[in-house]
Amino acid sequence: MARTPSNMLPLGTKAPTFNLLDTTSDTYKNLENLQGAQGTVIAFICNHCPFVIHINKALVDTANLYLEKGINFIAISSNDIEKYPQDGPEKMKSHAHDTGYCFPYLYDETQEIAKAYDAACTPDFYLFDNNLELVYRGQMDASRPGNGLENDAGDLIHAMDCLLKKTPNEAAQKPSIGCNIKWKPTNLPS
Repeated sequence: MARTPSNMLPLGTKAPTFNLLDTTSDTYKNLENLQGAQGTVIAFICNHCPFVIHINKALVDTANLYLEKGINFIAISSNDIEKYPQDGPEKMKSHAHDTGYCFPYLYDETQEIAKAYDAACTPDFYLFDNNLELVYRGQMDASRPGNGLENDAGDLIHAMDCLLKKTPNEAAQKPSIGCNIKWKPTNLPS
């Protein structure tokens, strides 16, 4: 199991826009239509990564709670489905249903959106304010498969609470750790 850290996009970065296939509805959706009134969490995930499987329940529970507070969640999978067919759109759709995703699960076929966000691993989290400016990036919490720490989404929840209260987030923002994004040979990061 690879342990790849986030690249930590600079705070204040404007969210790169996109128009991607939502595998849960079989329609194309864009960032402007999906953003939340108070903020937006964008999570790069995939079906098969053990790090994502480890956080799925906490992700769904947290999303359900914060959707009611005006923070929308968007999940994006950018993996190369030729080498990793278990991450293809049809399997994404059934995975989202089986896991109870309450948010769109988008397919980044060209991997251009993962590159635009400088995403490196799954899971990789980004929190944007209501102006789509980055206020948090990194880990959901310090729990990893096998480390015995509670998967409570603490880091992400703290960042969202700070955003909602309009108070500075003074907590250290730590990179997420997970499996590397499975890049197509033509898209390998330099």
